[in-house]
Amino acid sequence: MSPLVHTLLLISLFTTTLITMMSHHWLLAWLSLELNMLSIIPLMMKPLHPRATEAAIKYFLIQTFASTLIVFSSILNAWQTGQWTITLTPTPLATTLLTIAIMVKLGVAPTHLWYIEVLQGVTMNMALLITTWQKLAPLTLLYLTVNQLPMNIIITLGAVSTVLGGFIGLNQTQMRKIMACSSISHMGWLIITLNANPQLMTLTLLLYIILTTTTFNILSTTKTTSLLDLGTAWATSPTRMVLMMATLMSLGGIPPLTGFLPKLLILKNLISLNLIPLATMMALASLPSLFFYLRMFYLTTITSPPNTTTTEYKWRFKTPQLPSAATLSITSVLILPIAPLLYNTT
Repeated sequence: MSPLVHTLLLISLFTTTLITMMSHHWLLAWLSLELNMLSIIPLMMKPLHPRATEAAIKYFLIQTFASTLIVFSSILNAWQTGQWTITLTPTPLATTLLTIAIMVKLGVAPTHLWYIEVLQGVTMNMALLITTWQKLAPLTLLYLTVNQLPMNIIITLGAVSTVLGGFIGLNQTQMRKIMACSSISHMGWLIITLNANPQLMTLTLLLYIILTTTTFNILSTTKTTSLLDLGTAWATSPTRMVLMMATLMSLGGIPPLTGFLPKLLILKNLISLNLIPLATMMALASLPSLFFYLRMFYLTTITSPPNTTTTEYKWRFKTPQLPSAATLSITSVLILPIAPLLYNTT
């Protein structure tokens, strides 16, 4: 792929997401989602590998199905109300179909199996793009239609995602699959707080993007694709591995770190709404996720797995230094003291 085509596809990818976020008409939002999908599929197939092609086909089929549901729900809404405005979707059938379509696009359980396999088939940088930037457009549609959506379905799917994301991650050894399970679990936390406090959802999404970007940057820099590679990556840069360890603990929600902030605020919000059983279940559901983060932490800094003579010695590689790595790492670990400022401005 030539640099010009690659640049045009990236510009189209970012522009179509922004158009979706700024649109008020259902057809414009749907068209932007379709163009966004057509922009990312050539980028996913860039490595010219059968796994990348398979991931691109799976992504295309699932996103096409979800977009079909979105346009079908918008047509139903226009048929019964006579208007195409996104913020006015009072039809129950249309809102239910829209909710299902957006959950499919986000990879929320129980429609999560495609998400894990697609992330495993693409490169680290493309997996980062799918787990962060590609979430913005569907979450914006949720944000715009929050007052009309069936919240019972959304809360149920959020709780199921939090539980399944943690338990499925326990059995994974590939880093992209583990991060996919982490994304599924975090999406559950996000959509549960959608109706109660949209500002808190925005803050949680911002912190999730920062934490995930930091983790994927370190994994991509050290060429780490599995737990075995994670155990042999210490020799490349001990400092980077310490930051990796702190970022993993922050993703798990350990109290002194940044990742503890959104979980604490969400649990506090649920308890203030007298949803104590839901808050208890969410807190307990975060324990399996914390377990596989602790396993990664253990392999990162404490132990080294048994290696064969064919193991690549990563200290021979010259790993590139990303200019934003230090800023992202510090932000993902140490912004808990400015929690009141973040919570009041998002």
